Amino acid sequence: MPTPPPLTRILRAHLRDIGPGPGGRLFWGVRGGELAGITYRRAWDAARRAVLSDAEYASPLVKRVYDLRHACVSTWLNGGVPPTRIAEWAGHSVEVLLRVYAKCIEGQDETAKRRIEQALRGD
Repeated sequence: MPTPPPLTRILRAHLRDIGPGPGGRLFWGVRGGELAGITYRRAWDAARRAVLSDAEYASPLVKRVYDLRHACVSTWLNGGVPPTRIAEWAGHSVEVLLRVYAKCIEGQDETAKRRIEQALRGD
């Protein structure tokens, strides 16, 4: 799965400075296993509190860490990344990807028409 360059730099620095944990984990619990779900939820809640306004924090806006997955996949679809590639990265079939996310695709009509015109012209 691709990551933006700033995140890649942070993750590489983490691996350089701390190294991978047991089983190759990037982050791990106190006993070397998976982090407990409550640990993620507490960290996520603190991050939301730190960056959102009071009204945004009270809203369902990125309430769960999992909401980031939906935002990411939706962004890729709206950015014109081929659905087959997104499905592979997200671990979905194309059918599931389009059933769940097709409703969030918007504003691509003109781009699609230009691509069809170019394909028919042989550009």
